[in-house]
Amino acid sequence: MFRQTRFNSITLPLQAAAAAIVLSVPGRVLAQASPFMTGATALQTNILAWLTPIAIILVMVLGAMAMAARLSWGWCIGAILGIAMAFGAPQIVAWVRGMFGV
Repeated sequence: MFRQTRFNSITLPLQAAAAAIVLSVPGRVLAQASPFMTGATALQTNILAWLTPIAIILVMVLGAMAMAARLSWGWCIGAILGIAMAFGAPQIVAWVRGMFGV
C-alpha cells in the first residue's frame, strides 16, 4: 500500500522538528510590530507638525478679533475644543480604549 522512500524518511523528521521549533517560540513569531500602527503613528506626527503653526495663527486671529470686539464666544469655545482634541488625541484614544477594555 504505502511505500516509504528515502525522501519521505528524511523530510518527515525535518518537518516535525521545524514545526516543533515554530510552535515552541510563539512569542518571537507573534511579537512583530503592526505596520498599520507604524503608519498611523507617522501620520499623527505629520498632522501635528502641520497643525502646530495653524493653531498658533488661529489663537492670534482670535486675539485680534477679541481686540476689535468682533469675537463670538462660540468661535472661541470651538477653537479651544478643536485644539484640545487635536493635540490630546493620543490621550483621548487611550482613555476610550481603557473604558472598553481594548
